[in-house]
Amino acid sequence: MASHDGHEGHGDHAGHGDHAAQFRDKFWGSLALTVPVVVWSDMVQELLGYTAPRFPGSSWIAPVLGTVIFLYGGSPFLRGAVDEIRARQPGMMLLISLAITVAFAASAATALGLFDLDFWWELALLIVIMLLGHWLEMRALGQASGALDALAALLPDDAELVTGDGVETVSIDRLSPGDVVLVRSGARVPADATVVDGRAEVDESMITGESRPVAKGPGDRVVAGTVATDSALRARVDAVGEQTALAGIRRLVEQAQASRSRAQALADRAAGWLFWFATGAGAITFAVWLALGQPDQAVERTVTVLVIACPHALGLAIPLVIAISTAISARAGILITDRLALERMRTVDTVLFDKTGTLTRGAPAVTGVVAVAVDGDEDAVLALAAAAEADSEHPVARAIVAAAAERGLDVAKAGEFRSLTGRGVMGVVDGAEVAVGGPALLRELGLEAKAPEEWAGRGAAVLTVVRDGRVAGALAVEDEIRPESRQAVDALHRLGIEVVMLTGDARRVAEAVAAELGLDEVLAEVLPEDKEHAVADLQGRGRRVAMVGDGVNDAPALAGADVGIAIGAGTDVAIESAGVVLASDDPRGVLSVIELSRAGYRKMVQNLAWATGYNLVSVPLAAGVLAPIGFVLPPAAGAVAMSLSTIIVAANAQLLRRLDLRPDAVAARITGSAAEPAPGRSREPAGAGRPGGT
Repeated sequence: MASHDGHEGHGDHAGHGDHAAQFRDKFWGSLALTVPVVVWSDMVQELLGYTAPRFPGSSWIAPVLGTVIFLYGGSPFLRGAVDEIRARQPGMMLLISLAITVAFAASAATALGLFDLDFWWELALLIVIMLLGHWLEMRALGQASGALDALAALLPDDAELVTGDGVETVSIDRLSPGDVVLVRSGARVPADATVVDGRAEVDESMITGESRPVAKGPGDRVVAGTVATDSALRARVDAVGEQTALAGIRRLVEQAQASRSRAQALADRAAGWLFWFATGAGAITFAVWLALGQPDQAVERTVTVLVIACPHALGLAIPLVIAISTAISARAGILITDRLALERMRTVDTVLFDKTGTLTRGAPAVTGVVAVAVDGDEDAVLALAAAAEADSEHPVARAIVAAAAERGLDVAKAGEFRSLTGRGVMGVVDGAEVAVGGPALLRELGLEAKAPEEWAGRGAAVLTVVRDGRVAGALAVEDEIRPESRQAVDALHRLGIEVVMLTGDARRVAEAVAAELGLDEVLAEVLPEDKEHAVADLQGRGRRVAMVGDGVNDAPALAGADVGIAIGAGTDVAIESAGVVLASDDPRGVLSVIELSRAGYRKMVQNLAWATGYNLVSVPLAAGVLAPIGFVLPPAAGAVAMSLSTIIVAANAQLLRRLDLRPDAVAARITGSAAEPAPGRSREPAGAGRPGGT
């Protein structure tokens, strides 16, 4: 908070734990000293109708202990006031210091026989209540910032390093890229790495927010801090220390919690305005009561005005919402790199999705099989194709082999494997020559094959399977639409947000996807360098655009949009062009960002409205405007009311913790459906890529 940055225990949010402990210790120490001050207070004795024990020097209990409380308990506020004066940024600490200093001065003058204004017990209670409020605030902010400590705690202390002599347990700071580590079942991955041996279900929920484990095998990347749940893995270390994804996420969380926002700037200005409002009201109050010939009331009313006008709740209104929203978003796999981007997200009326890797998986998949020969047995056709493609490293080959594995087919071992550049592959399976490829292969072999019109209509890539010179069947290979994409689009429509798709694919391919998902607009055949212009064109039509892309070739568009959202960046969080990074690749995460933006903004507005409204109403009461009808607000009651206001603001901000940001849960709330991905799997064309038709 600009109004009191730099003073002890308040402005610097980096040391909430230390500050909370400081205010806690001062609170309990001051409370212990306050009890005898209150017990021996003449006013309290008169109000409660009792007489405290009298002994020599008992009349000095309140002055002596009150002075100790002022100097000990009030020291953070006094030092904070000095800092605010030096920075020429008057705010809460200066107001608190004015209140307790006036009360102390009046009480000390009374003890010396110069006045009849005994404020010792009010002074003591005021300081105790203010210390309690600051302790609660620092503890709340510290709990919110604890997300950083939780991230750091995900890393194990030790790792099992695979050496020539076996396995050696070493500290993780001894690991280097290229080392091979053993990750046992139930253990955490010590560094970002690539699996070289073994298969396991890995729990990545602490990184991506996804609740379901992800299958990992040789060639797959694993992230530091994730857990191998059911089996052991051997993995080659890719990155350690500050280069890991976990460290990158931690840096983003720190950056987000330190970043300022428009709402924060408004709160800072409001705190400054309130200082002048309170001091002006205090001066007028003192002058009016003095003019009425009541100097005692002039001092008491002025103290009460200064106490009750402390912008404690106002200073807490925004930072606590920011800290909590940043913490819960990080746990949900939403990494906020720009607070302004998150605030703008609630005003977005158009979401622009990049197609490949965002709405689709960005990888080919077999979506159809037809058999021409082999007795119409589609499984036999797929098994032949998988056998021929088994030794190929091409993504289409891997998709065919994976499709056969999904169906549980028995795939024979192929011999004499050959890759036919630009045409396909060929091999010998069970003594028969089998070839798999696109139109170029058919032309070379002098064959003809007709694929289903449905495949052609949606632009699917067609691979023909040839056995001993005869067409055995055909496969449709397409880029797979994520099953969550339809639910994401439906939910955005429910929110009144238009959905536009941006792709470099042919228009026929793009329109097939748009029809499948029910998109509002398609921008097809857009070159990577023109994506930024597409965003600008939408903005030129008066749209507020959120661009969602994979962050690889979408950087200019992400930077140019009102809000840039990088999706699927769980292992590459250092995407500077995006204001929001989604660690998972679920497009429904956009809904979570919108919900977080709207919920956080509501809390900020509610807290600001309460904090400022409370002061505008309570200051006149503290000044004594109702004194003619017998209502007078004591300084201690003003301190209680002020602290109660702070507690209300803090409790309201804490309600954000109840927000469930899991993509499936958010989508379910918006659409009224079950909190599960949409059933079924739909596909869309791959466009181009593999020579010979894929």
